[in-house]
Amino acid sequence: MRPLSEADLSRVRALLADVDGTLTSGGLLRSRAVRALERLRRARVRVVLVTGRPSGWAECWARTLPVSGVVAENGGLYFAPDGEGGWRREYAERPLQRKRNRRRLLREVRRVLRLVRGARLSSDSASTEVDLAIDYAEQARLPVEAARWIGEELARRGVRSARSSVHVNCWVGPFDKLTTSDRFLRRELRIAAGARSPRIAYVGDSINDAPMFAAVPLSVGVANVKDVLAELAQLGSPPRFVTAAREGEGFVELAEALLEARAG
Repeated sequence: MRPLSEADLSRVRALLADVDGTLTSGGLLRSRAVRALERLRRARVRVVLVTGRPSGWAECWARTLPVSGVVAENGGLYFAPDGEGGWRREYAERPLQRKRNRRRLLREVRRVLRLVRGARLSSDSASTEVDLAIDYAEQARLPVEAARWIGEELARRGVRSARSSVHVNCWVGPFDKLTTSDRFLRRELRIAAGARSPRIAYVGDSINDAPMFAAVPLSVGVANVKDVLAELAQLGSPPRFVTAAREGEGFVELAEALLEARAG
């Protein structure tokens, strides 16, 4: 990874950003990060949140934060402006397939939860529509090794998963953060090259950001990405650049660099 100061941000017109551990600091969305979002909007940089969090959270963020959209549930759906002052949701799968996959997911996740002492669904899984989240580091306290084993066991059962800084998100279906972000960029922002465009930057911090780090030319990790760098390296997808600051302060650092590049 190279320091953020070496990145050419002058062409960036849209910033895709993870939330937990990237926009937030210590689990909280702090005023400096919100201020950075406001400044980016005024500079006409489109910010799209890309998160494993549930659709219920995503709709709230879409309606209350200065963002241009939210990709939620690791790509299960996204929220985009409806052109009439509201927001519409677009799913990665058709209703019947989504219903079938949801039933299968619930069945397999319940089986895996019975195999790991202390494992449980995240408290916000009640707000999900497509994926589920197994809590290992938010309210639950499981070792990272247990979270890795859960992911491996889900994979043996045909369930996809991705580990964030707090949850093991799991789903059944061919989508992920990258595929749905790419669809959002092409359809909603009219960026023909999608996530691989030089006009796009992505910032994240965790294992579930790996597809985005691998695809987006201007991929940035906030400094706490170093905590999982060995695993990202094994996947062949560390970010290309890294901030000096951790979590939300790293996001602020990136926002300031983007604004300076645009002013230049």
